[in-house]
Amino acid sequence: MSAFARYPSLQDRAVLITGGATGIGETLVEAFAGQGAKVAFIDLAADEGAALAARLAGSSRHAPQFMAADLSQVEALRGSIAALRERTGPFSVLLNNAANDRRHAVEDTTPEFWDASVAVNIRHQFFTAQAVLPDMKALGGGSIVNFGSISWMLKQGGMPAYTASKAAVQGLTRCLARDVGPHRVRVNTLVPGWVMTEKQLKLWVTEETKQEIAKGQCIADPLMPQHIAAMALFLAADDSAMCTAQDFIVDGGWA
Repeated sequence: MSAFARYPSLQDRAVLITGGATGIGETLVEAFAGQGAKVAFIDLAADEGAALAARLAGSSRHAPQFMAADLSQVEALRGSIAALRERTGPFSVLLNNAANDRRHAVEDTTPEFWDASVAVNIRHQFFTAQAVLPDMKALGGGSIVNFGSISWMLKQGGMPAYTASKAAVQGLTRCLARDVGPHRVRVNTLVPGWVMTEKQLKLWVTEETKQEIAKGQCIADPLMPQHIAAMALFLAADDSAMCTAQDFIVDGGWA
């Protein structure tokens, strides 16, 4: 038996997760499927997404539903959401997790790269929320969790398009929370620190950065995807019914 919280309100609830095939998103899919939710997820990584859905199909109350799509293409995004809705029913939870933190120097950043980065790091968050809001209004409420980052809070350089987009997420959250609050739809920002995903460990985490993380965090333990998923579960469940327009930072006390 798990030592962590179980949320009865999430059982049989339709949950949409963007960027769910790998990294933090993969753990989100696993966590919500483990709560008995009807999980649907979208990701550009077709092979990884299909493998995850197949792996969880027989071990959860509802087999997760996967759709491969480019989230930066709004019409493809809308079509994928409509197709997934046919399988799960109307969505009452949205986790806007997808992002791309590709490093880029100021001098090398082109208008095309900037626009592509904005599209995957914040634009899709708005249009995914727009697509599921009719579901939540009809259901009498819902929860939208937009994923931010502490990178801009720490004045981290080397990826201006990413950090600018992630800073903007919190403004989007607060605006949406005001607009949809009358429909009992909650909108919050989940702000991770430096999470030790497979990608991060492979590309960016060195002995030097490990020392930097340990020095920056109040709790020096590695920040894992499971820590982010635990907060996401709370924000999606009815237990957080009066939490909206807020930032929930999970970073070991760094920012």
